[in-house]
Amino acid sequence: MTKVLWALARRVGEVVAECNEAQNRLIMRRLSPDSYLLAPDEAPDTYQEFLFRTSGVFVHEPSAAARSRRRSAA
Repeated sequence: MTKVLWALARRVGEVVAECNEAQNRLIMRRLSPDSYLLAPDEAPDTYQEFLFRTSGVFVHEPSAAARSRRRSAA
């Protein structure tokens, strides 16, 4: 019975962590300067515009070691 409870708690924790990650990504996308441009898919016209577009928060990918740990745990 305790094994089932631990497995359920672990699953709930994974869902909460995934929701948290999705919420953080959504906030980063909403706050990015590209989302407020009229034509975000077009290349910037000036260097200043390029700097403005890249001034937002970047999404950092996990390291290779963290990705391999995540794959081996699943």
